[in-house]
Amino acid sequence: MKRYETRNCLLCNSSLNEPITWKFFLTNTFPKTICLECEQKFELYNPSQQEEQCIISLYKYNDMMKDFIHRYKFMHDVILAKVFRQQINEHLAKTKAIIVPIPIHPEKLKERTFAHIDILLKEANIPFQHYLEKITTDTQVGKTRQQRINSSQLFRTSENVDIKGKEFLLVDDIYTTGTTILHAKTALFKAGAKRVTAFTLVRG
Repeated sequence: MKRYETRNCLLCNSSLNEPITWKFFLTNTFPKTICLECEQKFELYNPSQQEEQCIISLYKYNDMMKDFIHRYKFMHDVILAKVFRQQINEHLAKTKAIIVPIPIHPEKLKERTFAHIDILLKEANIPFQHYLEKITTDTQVGKTRQQRINSSQLFRTSENVDIKGKEFLLVDDIYTTGTTILHAKTALFKAGAKRVTAFTLVRG
């Protein structure tokens, strides 16, 4: 006889009746947090051949994802970090590179109350280390493409960290013009990194 765990979808609050099977106990599978109807509204991102192969993005920035990011980052709905933990774990758990979340400025952290990339990784059981610091409270939100491209350096490497000859994987929530990732990669390469790749949940 199958046992069922009754929970509600974190996005629409509809009932989830997920069977508890041996697979749940014997693998790293996370219990579902959203219903099938909500899940199907997220669109997988399919990269073109012209795009950088060293940057992986999982989903398109459609209306459903826009609402998710708004609720998670700006409405402080921290529990939504659980929604994509299975997908994030599957893509990052086996990497040998040092995983580095894109940081937020300390002032912004006080304002937001949580480091949104850190929480995404924690929920996905992905270990990470902070090798970068945000040196400006300036954000990319609301800027034109040209303004983002012309932004001054956003990051510096943290003090007393050994970067030379190491491989890193940067993690951010959304990739638009690539400015944030580029600045983070530049800071790490300048400090002697051997290789830097990137992973984002969303491609704008």
